[in-house]
Amino acid sequence: MDIAAVRAYLTGLQDRIVGRFAELDGKPFLRDEWKRPEGGGGVSRLVEEGNLLERGGVGFSHVMGQKLPPSASAHRPEIAGRPWEAMGVSLVFHPRNPYVPTVHMNVRFFAAKSPDGDPAKAVWWFGGGMDLTPYYGFEEDCAHFHRVNREALDAIDPQLHPRFKKWCDEYFYNKHRQEPRGIGGTFFDDLSEPGFEKCFAIQRAVGDAFLPAYEPIVLRRRDIPYGERERDFQAYRRGRYVEFNLVWDRGTHFGLQSGGRTESILMSLPPVVKWRYDWKPAPGTPEARLYTDFLVPKDWA
Repeated sequence: MDIAAVRAYLTGLQDRIVGRFAELDGKPFLRDEWKRPEGGGGVSRLVEEGNLLERGGVGFSHVMGQKLPPSASAHRPEIAGRPWEAMGVSLVFHPRNPYVPTVHMNVRFFAAKSPDGDPAKAVWWFGGGMDLTPYYGFEEDCAHFHRVNREALDAIDPQLHPRFKKWCDEYFYNKHRQEPRGIGGTFFDDLSEPGFEKCFAIQRAVGDAFLPAYEPIVLRRRDIPYGERERDFQAYRRGRYVEFNLVWDRGTHFGLQSGGRTESILMSLPPVVKWRYDWKPAPGTPEARLYTDFLVPKDWA
């Protein structure tokens, strides 16, 4: 178990993604280094009111503690009370243009030490994935995003993508509304069974796939003209994004319950959002097509 290698990969991934999107946006990302009193810290990279991104955050954290929060031990009661450490890169980009979809990506590693200090008894796992949340859907964008994810995982094991794609559809789902958050992608968690080296390779495959999966979509859609109607619908749909992050997301719960830095945890939230009471788009409109043609699980790849 080479924790130093995982950390080096994650910090390099953050630098690569921030560097490329600073070029695409034309506005530099703020760099905010922070420390956590209980142990560890991180680096938050953020752009607000950019040319491309209305808000975009790419955070790296490496934190540790003596007692796991409930969100981390609820599904693994045998590790409750153990010393632990967690690290990861998490990003959310909220573009200004409603024709460019919101995107989320996360890759992470977790380890709970043995109470007697025996490294062989440590419990560890990898997790991660990425998903796409369009406001105005394009079939070719959805197919491209899923295809890049499939090819990245197929290079390691062809059995991974069908499993991770289904897992993503099930995870990024607003149960209280019986509605997917977006068009999915890949998701995995608690992954340790294939062994450290293969699990680490899977994490790298997912992280490395982000730029080729998302950047071509950005370049195709960023200059499409839009008006107040599209911005209004974008703000309304962003409300669903907020609901998922605050109600269901395990990463958000873990960060807040473990005493993480609130500003860094919640930088995934969009800057402008709207809610309406029991609103539905008119049938036959582009807004209605999002629900009928895109917010349904499909084999996009």
